[in-house]
Amino acid sequence: MLRIDVVTIFPGLFEPFLRESMVGIAVQAERVHIEVHDLRSYTTDRHQVVDDAPYGGGPGMVLKPAPLVAAIEALAGPKGPDRKAKVLLLSPQGQRLDQEKLEQFAMEEQLVLVCGRYEGVDQRVSELAVDAEISIGDYVLSGGETPAMVLIEGIVRLLPGVLGNPDSARTESFREGMLEGPQYTRPAVFRGLEVPGVLRSGDHAAVARWRSEQAREATRRKRPDLMESDALGNRHGAREKEES
Repeated sequence: MLRIDVVTIFPGLFEPFLRESMVGIAVQAERVHIEVHDLRSYTTDRHQVVDDAPYGGGPGMVLKPAPLVAAIEALAGPKGPDRKAKVLLLSPQGQRLDQEKLEQFAMEEQLVLVCGRYEGVDQRVSELAVDAEISIGDYVLSGGETPAMVLIEGIVRLLPGVLGNPDSARTESFREGMLEGPQYTRPAVFRGLEVPGVLRSGDHAAVARWRSEQAREATRRKRPDLMESDALGNRHGAREKEES
């Protein structure tokens, strides 16, 4: 069973998230074990201070290295090849999260998610205790709590037995580098808009072809960058094959 530990200065933010919807069901069904840890409990001063002014001046505060490294090492052990847990710092400077990374993380034994705050985290935390920095997009939030929730939900839904229909995770957007095509349900006609006839035809091969075509068209129209990167990857792979 996958274990996920979250280090944050706002543990209360996670309480409703871990009780509701798919994540709550997965926790109750013991498909995943999730614990949230208050960073302040890893401080050694009586005021439980976790931040300080940045060296060199500048606005805001920076999370101190001592409490964070102590928390990470208590949960995951020292950084090194023998550590079984994977420690991820949620940071706008990290690698952008995508479906491939979610699938990789879902295969881990333990994840430790470190939620940054304020103006950032002391660089020595990354060097001494973090395995990778992960970003959910090219924008800045007040902290890593919301990105951690995004990461948790994206991972949990991939775990065996969590989704009611296991085919759902195999057919959704980004799985094959493209978006999903349009989806329809009853009624067959709503405000003059009709469900495409092919979806009601009972011809499974025709439905599969239609969905593939619609997926490609949706990707071309909404996210052409995905098609461009896929084409670039194919050209690069073909070139490597020729050279070998």
